[in-house]
Amino acid sequence: MNKVVANADEALRGISDGATVMLGGFGLCGIPENLIDALVRSGVKNLTTISNNVGIDDVGLGKCLAAGQIIKHIGSYVGENKLLEQLVLTNKLDLQLVPQGTFAERLRAGGAGIPAFFTPTGVGTIVAEGKETRDFDGRPYVMERALKADFALIKAYKGDRWGNLIYRKTARNFNPMMAAAAKVTVVEVEELVEVGTLDPDKIMTPSIYVNRIFQGTNYEKRIERRTLTPRKS
Repeated sequence: MNKVVANADEALRGISDGATVMLGGFGLCGIPENLIDALVRSGVKNLTTISNNVGIDDVGLGKCLAAGQIIKHIGSYVGENKLLEQLVLTNKLDLQLVPQGTFAERLRAGGAGIPAFFTPTGVGTIVAEGKETRDFDGRPYVMERALKADFALIKAYKGDRWGNLIYRKTARNFNPMMAAAAKVTVVEVEELVEVGTLDPDKIMTPSIYVNRIFQGTNYEKRIERRTLTPRKS
C-alpha cells in the first residue's frame, strides 16, 4: 500500500508520446508545479492535455506549450497565454473550449463511470455543433461525453503514504475530479505524512484513486496577475 516514489521524474514513469494528461489547477492555483517541470524534462510529445487553462507564457502548463509537447488541449479558459493564441490561429494546436460547468461535470462523469450526460448549456451555439440533442420536459439539451485520461497530475496540500489526500481552500479546484478520472493518478503534496495522521472525516480524495505520491519542493505558488486596491490617503 505504500505508494510513495522518490520524486516527480520517477512518478511519471511510463508516460509516452501521444498520452492524454489531466492537470489540476485553476489559473496557477493548485497546479502540480513539480510534475509539470518533470513532464517537460521527460520530452514526451504529441500530448493531449485536459486542464482548465494552459497556464501563462512559460509558467505552469505554458512550459509544456513552449517545449512543443502539446498538440491538443481541452479546457475552459485561454486568455493569459500569447503563445497558445499564436498556435491556435496558425492551426498548430487543436483547441476545444468547454463551458466551465460542463467541463467540471465531464470530469466528474469520467470518474463516476458515466459515459455521457445531457445539459442545457451550449444549446443553439457552436458548443452544440455535431452533438446529439434531445428535448426533456419541453427544453432542449445537448449530450456531452465524459472526460478520461491516461494520467492525472494532481496537487494536494497533505497526503499520506497510502494516497489519502487533503486540499487547501481554492487550490482544491478540479484536482479531486481529475484524480478519479485517469488510469494512473500521480500526486505531489506539500506535506507527506504517515498513515493515520489525517483526520478521516477531512480526507477529500481517498487512496483508492491514487497510484503514486511524493512530496514536492520549491513551490512558487504564483498568480497570473497581481492587482492592488489604491491605498486611501
